[in-house]
Amino acid sequence: MMDYQTELRLALHILFAGVLGALIGLERERHVGLAGIRTHAAVAIGSCLFGFISFNVFGPTDPNAAVGLADPSRIAAQIVSGIGFLGAGVILRDKGRIRGLTTAASVWATASIGLAVANKMYILAISSTLIILALLSLYKLPGWMKWKMKTRRHHEED
Repeated sequence: MMDYQTELRLALHILFAGVLGALIGLERERHVGLAGIRTHAAVAIGSCLFGFISFNVFGPTDPNAAVGLADPSRIAAQIVSGIGFLGAGVILRDKGRIRGLTTAASVWATASIGLAVANKMYILAISSTLIILALLSLYKLPGWMKWKMKTRRHHEED
């Protein structure tokens, strides 16, 4: 059984995961409009909470856990596939074009940030958030859309 002080500390971690997820969601909401702040924050918060549950309830040091249930990576593995299903709902086909693939990928990556916070890997969580934000901002670079269209036409000719 966890004491309330530990739970309050973990709640702050969950808030931190939500803030990191919201930063990514803000970028998606401002520029694409598919899955935004609430979706990304909820994914990060949920992943963090599932991480805490797996590491604190079914941790490998629990002598009462049944054999096979003591592996905390089982819940993390299910988060990866579950978020993939959620991301598939964001991908749309519109007039022969695929939309939402980047947003689906950012939702999936945001789940890993929540798990990183749950594992107290703050530098990895923050740096991953910054890297994702940088990747999502590439289209703002001068000539990015021109290069993208040129690359797309090249692939269509093949």
